[in-house]
Amino acid sequence: MKNRKTSLAVGLLLLLIVLAVVIGYAFFKQSQIPDSKIIGFVGGEKINFLEDPQVVKILSDRYHLSVDIRKSGSLDMVRNDHSQMDFLWPSSQTALELYKSLRGTPYKEDMIFTTPIVLYSFKPIAEALVDHQLAHFQEDVYRLDLQAFTKLIKEDAMWSDLGLDLWGEILIHTTDPAKSNSGNMFAGLTANMLAGGQVIQADQVDDIAEDLMHIFNKMGFMSVSSSDLFSLYLRNGITDRTITAGYENQLLEFSKLEPDLWNKHKDDLVILYPEPTVWSTHILIALNDQGAQLLEALKDPEIQAIAWENHGFRTSVSGIGDAVKEFSAVPGVAERIYKVMPTPGYPAMSKIISHFE
Repeated sequence: MKNRKTSLAVGLLLLLIVLAVVIGYAFFKQSQIPDSKIIGFVGGEKINFLEDPQVVKILSDRYHLSVDIRKSGSLDMVRNDHSQMDFLWPSSQTALELYKSLRGTPYKEDMIFTTPIVLYSFKPIAEALVDHQLAHFQEDVYRLDLQAFTKLIKEDAMWSDLGLDLWGEILIHTTDPAKSNSGNMFAGLTANMLAGGQVIQADQVDDIAEDLMHIFNKMGFMSVSSSDLFSLYLRNGITDRTITAGYENQLLEFSKLEPDLWNKHKDDLVILYPEPTVWSTHILIALNDQGAQLLEALKDPEIQAIAWENHGFRTSVSGIGDAVKEFSAVPGVAERIYKVMPTPGYPAMSKIISHFE
């Protein structure tokens, strides 16, 4: 009986060893699967996110993917040759609609996260706007009356009219609306303001085109990349990039990636939330099965959390209400974006873009 029990114990032990070896080998084989290299065009504002070591590790360990990115403006990436690409990742529905009009229905597409269009400025300017009732400061958030401010730009008002010792006419710097999404979206938002604060229709665009071009021509040279424009805002300061249109996530990300620089300049930099504003929807366009694998991987809950916590992109699980406490070091982040209007439909946006080409 004793020998039988001993034999059973030995047999069970051997079985456990065999199972451990099989499971260990399976995990070893899984870990040896080479990463599939996925190549695509990406808006500059998402490069830091895709190069985040945590994101890179999750994509590799869980999904066996590595991403080779090429920076491009949202509209440029749709128009340019992308025959060697697996995906495009622009920053708006307009870019997706342009893709459909030029290329047809994509292999697959979905929104990964969002961020509102905001204005970046400096404390003296924000305070002057409040003093002249063009903005209000409530619950530590600056909110700009965009229609009233657009009227000032249209009428060639000067910064000195607001009591500011700054040269020149009031304007907002954006990227090139014909090439880059943030400029394109702000052009659409400005067109809405010129149409009386209503979503402009295609048959109304020619009526406001002269005023729209007048407003944008004041800027002179316009950057193609939102990330390049944001860098100019940080580098050149109040006398050069007085008010700059961009994505909310850019300053939030800067505070996390460059904490020393942020702490040095945080008392000067201000987020102005235009009212109304528009959402920038970061839609990934998969061109083939490889791109579709990346699309699904980027929905990973941990990756989605990193997108908000490290890079300031609002996702379906973060970026609202109390979640903004993640960025408590950044004054003036709105808990919720209340006054949002739709971007003009593609027929109207197509006509708006044509005036900048």
